[in-house]
Amino acid sequence: MSSNPVAETVASLMSGAQVELAELVAFKSVADFDQYPRSESEGAANWIAGALRAEGFQDVALLDTPDGTQSVYGFLPGPEGAKTVLLYAHYDVQPPLDEAAWTTPPFELTERAGRWYGRGAADCKGGFIMHLLALRALKANGGVPVGVKVIVEGSEEQGTGGLERYAEQHPELLTADTVVIGDVGNFRLGLPTVTSTLRGMTLVRVQIDTLEGNLHSGQFGGAAPDALGALIRVLDSLRAEDGSTTIDGLTGDARWEGLQYEEEAFRKDAKVLDGVELVGSGTVADRIWARPAVTVLGIDCPPVVGATPSVQAGARALVSLRVPPGVDAVEATKLLQAHLEARTPWGARVRTEQIGQGQPFRADTSSPAYTAMAEAMAVAYPGEEMQSAGQGGSIPLCNTLASLYPHAEILLIGLSEPQAQIHAVNESVSPDELERLSVTEALFLQKYAAS
Repeated sequence: MSSNPVAETVASLMSGAQVELAELVAFKSVADFDQYPRSESEGAANWIAGALRAEGFQDVALLDTPDGTQSVYGFLPGPEGAKTVLLYAHYDVQPPLDEAAWTTPPFELTERAGRWYGRGAADCKGGFIMHLLALRALKANGGVPVGVKVIVEGSEEQGTGGLERYAEQHPELLTADTVVIGDVGNFRLGLPTVTSTLRGMTLVRVQIDTLEGNLHSGQFGGAAPDALGALIRVLDSLRAEDGSTTIDGLTGDARWEGLQYEEEAFRKDAKVLDGVELVGSGTVADRIWARPAVTVLGIDCPPVVGATPSVQAGARALVSLRVPPGVDAVEATKLLQAHLEARTPWGARVRTEQIGQGQPFRADTSSPAYTAMAEAMAVAYPGEEMQSAGQGGSIPLCNTLASLYPHAEILLIGLSEPQAQIHAVNESVSPDELERLSVTEALFLQKYAAS
């Protein structure tokens, strides 16, 4: 990284940042209180509130959102007449999945082979540390030239919409000229990238019932309708032979124009086993950024260990649908539910329930804020130009903010490059990426203030 005062300051702060990130990662802040204590999330929220107060933020508050979680808010006034920038991150994390599969404990930040490992290190507790580093660097080099609002969400991973609903009820709270969402990542390590599109998402639970109770498979199997078998057939109907998503009435042939994702690079990033084919058609970028994608997240049925020779009376599954830009998530949800209900065989009783939803997002990359971000990235990543890529994941808050504040510019950056393995075991963050993106954000705020 080329030498400049901001970069030098951030470099000097990195050892302290590692300590702070370790403290934050230690909170088991999964916003599913059937699995993890609410006190863990509350502890993380209070830690963040304390960090904001220590940086001189005013009006720091823990916001009780409608889904029963807390988001943390703070405001740092800027110079008279300065623009206002909203910085976003979230402190809730995905469950660690199989803790035994982690090389080191998921809630202990561990340095290994040049990376910091721990659940939330990249997604997105590291995003909050990035914001802190950028602001500290500015304070040490002439001051923060804009007004800054920070909002750190407590239930982004659950998709339950608490912060979206709160923002709609308090529209004045998050007003800003520009929003920086620190919850995505570079296309690859060391390649500065802004995310220009996000797929939306919907979650639907499907329940199928066929019998009053389980039956002996030897006595009744072959004629008694098996609810688990019916569910399997329904779920299979959601994909074509090549693995493409096929939901009745939902188009899936859009094309991605722009930065492409080479198939071999994708196979390596996704750790696809040798000999296993990718699913779908079109380019990889088409499939993961421009088209719908269905995933069966879970099935309630007897585990193999302890299973009995029974015809199952009932079965249910949780189905996720990623919704590409240009498709309304509400309409997509209706089509998914209608498909599940229409494809249920044998006259089985079927019930579907939507339990989460978020709209897709498309940014205006021609705005002045994007010009300032490109200039900042060119300094923080010498020899590289800013790239614009899609993102297959969802951040429902983006569309809420775009709707509430139509004149605000929204930029998406972050630490979740492919090696980070967010949502998987052994999630990690590159400290070099954290350092460069903190410099990027600080320089962006300087350049944007002067634009």
